[in-house]
Amino acid sequence: MPDTPKKLKKNSIGTQLWGPAGAAIWSSPTIDTRRGLVYVATGNAYNDPAAESSDAVVALDLKTGKLRWAKQVTPRDTYVVGCGANAPSRDNCPDDMGPDFDFGNSPILRRLPNGRSIITLGQKSGVAWGLDPDKEGAVVWQHRVGKGSALGGIEWGSAADDQFGYFPVADLQFGPTEAGGLYALRLATGEEAWHWRPNCQATDRACAQANSAAISVIPGVVFSGATNGMLRAYATADGRVIWETNTAQEFPTVNGVPGKGGSINGPGPVIAGGMLFTNSGYAYIGFGQPGNVLLAYGSE
Repeated sequence: MPDTPKKLKKNSIGTQLWGPAGAAIWSSPTIDTRRGLVYVATGNAYNDPAAESSDAVVALDLKTGKLRWAKQVTPRDTYVVGCGANAPSRDNCPDDMGPDFDFGNSPILRRLPNGRSIITLGQKSGVAWGLDPDKEGAVVWQHRVGKGSALGGIEWGSAADDQFGYFPVADLQFGPTEAGGLYALRLATGEEAWHWRPNCQATDRACAQANSAAISVIPGVVFSGATNGMLRAYATADGRVIWETNTAQEFPTVNGVPGKGGSINGPGPVIAGGMLFTNSGYAYIGFGQPGNVLLAYGSE
């Protein structure tokens, strides 16, 4: 946050409020050794006025930490949990509440076939972005894949290979026909290559699922888990589901502790040594099925 905080209003008990406040970083940084930079994606502001480094991709000097550039994509997004219309007190709340369109994704740096580079990532607004690291994060393309909200949109993490960026859609609160999905966009242009959507009817609440967990890609396959416990593997060429399993069930465990899966959310699956590892049982702020297992899958 480059701006020096200034005095704002006082609350009802006389406490001085200051602003702008910071913007959280809640994803892993990305190192660019070629340019000597580290990229981080930031969340919303917490007090008025919103700093220009909120809801942004920020480039810091890898050796000194000095701010090199910041590309904000959603200005004036000041949001505090508990400051909604039904808040018992608005003493410590911003005057104008923003949409809460954090970046929960890590910036993904990829080299294009023409030799140029692109940073791509998804936002809780439901928009996937392509930014130019050689032009201080200038927008190369943007593509909306979801409606977006405080719960995503695109929430925990996207992925990319040498052709496509892959973006999972949450949007659970919009109901069965809008929630969930996975999109593949061409890295160079942002054009859609394919998308997959769950086949849910408007009246089928049990079918509703959010693909809000981070996703993972290996050559030929992208893996995405959902809040209904389903874990799927998609062909990167066309989005065809080539494998799926329901993790929302009881499992025998290696340590004998009773185990049950539930929602998949937060961290994405890890693929290493011919194995796939995933959590199952992530319940959060009133959504999702609780559970307590770490699952390991191997090829037969």
